[in-house]
Amino acid sequence: MLSLQTRLFFIATLVLVISWLVGDLVSSTAGWLTAVICLGVLLAYQLWHASKLSKLLLTPKHGEIPRAMGIWGEIYYRLHKLTRAWRDQVIEVEQQHQRFIQAIQASPNGVVMLNEEDQMEWCNAFAGAHFGLNARRDAMQRITHILRKPAFVQYILRQNYRDPIRLTNMGLFEEYTLDVQIFPYGDKQKLILSQDVSQIEKTDAMRRDFVANVSHELKTPLTVLAGFLETVQELELSPEDRDRYLELMSIQTGRMKTIVDDLLTLAKLEGNPEPPISQAIPMAKLLEKLKLDAEGLSQGQHQITLTNRTDKNILGDEAEMYSAFSNLVFNAVRYTPEGGKIDVVWENTDHGAEFSVTDTGPGIAEEHIPRLTERFYRIDRSRSRETGGTGLGMAIVKHVINRHQGELKIQSVLGEGSRFSLILTKSRLSSDKNLNEKLN
Repeated sequence: MLSLQTRLFFIATLVLVISWLVGDLVSSTAGWLTAVICLGVLLAYQLWHASKLSKLLLTPKHGEIPRAMGIWGEIYYRLHKLTRAWRDQVIEVEQQHQRFIQAIQASPNGVVMLNEEDQMEWCNAFAGAHFGLNARRDAMQRITHILRKPAFVQYILRQNYRDPIRLTNMGLFEEYTLDVQIFPYGDKQKLILSQDVSQIEKTDAMRRDFVANVSHELKTPLTVLAGFLETVQELELSPEDRDRYLELMSIQTGRMKTIVDDLLTLAKLEGNPEPPISQAIPMAKLLEKLKLDAEGLSQGQHQITLTNRTDKNILGDEAEMYSAFSNLVFNAVRYTPEGGKIDVVWENTDHGAEFSVTDTGPGIAEEHIPRLTERFYRIDRSRSRETGGTGLGMAIVKHVINRHQGELKIQSVLGEGSRFSLILTKSRLSSDKNLNEKLN
């Protein structure tokens, strides 16, 4: 391909040759006139394309290549090639920028970008939820005018960002506990990162409460044991008194063992994988055992009825399900006054099956119901200890039914009684009608 200089030289040479030929064949005047006309035509052609190029540069249209001969065709082609390369680079940068924005938006952390004046330039959606920000509305607003928490204002003014700060009661529509840290970058710019630690805070609080409750629950029987041991060792006791003290010590030891056993059961439930769905639990046999154990605990003080209205069997872990069922039934026996009635029912529902325990006990106040599945939560601590409860039974029930993809429902009216039900979906049920007959 000829260079631009070569093409210009060729055109000039061609004009000179044509003018010389006309001057040689006609006259020198005709030769000069021919040269002037050729140069005028070339000048007009150049001016026309220069004007066209000027308009093209002012209002560019991508993909449009003006047609032209000679030098201007080459200019248009090279200009188009250059603009296409620039456009490809711009598109690539825009795509990279969009991917970067999408990645920040997908991050579970809040991100706020500040300029050198601590004005907000941009924030992602999580930062908007955490701090109540709006990327468009709050753009170029000083962050301390928007986020006015005294702890945060002091943090940003102190300019010591080595460690994060924890901010509580954040958010407009949902309450957050946040760890917030500032990272300087660029030319006096700042990046604010926020992490939602609400669940971690709740877990830490539960752990502290759990340790305190375990310590308290074990301290009481240990104190009683220590007192009895000191009495037995230091005092001369009659055989009757010694036997009575040993019996009380045995009761306290049994209480500690029950607490430890329930704690180990909870640890096992939390650490084990989901129970296999291929293991069918023979419900007729399990319900019969449950009734016998409940009658043994009641010692004839309650009217206990057990009704089996379905041949469905549960797919899951038999020991776990018996633990959940027995906790509900035994709680009803413990807390229902003498002469009360307890109804245990296993029946079909539209979405699966339901195991329910209904009693005529004292009932539960509405404010206590949401907390019944918390570890060591008791409505009446003294009464719970008298009945032998550990405060862990309902927590075990909740873990078991969750591991079997079921649901626990509690209904109660103070002074009238309570109804506890475990609802299992069809995916956790087997319709083997012959299983119960074979086992019986």
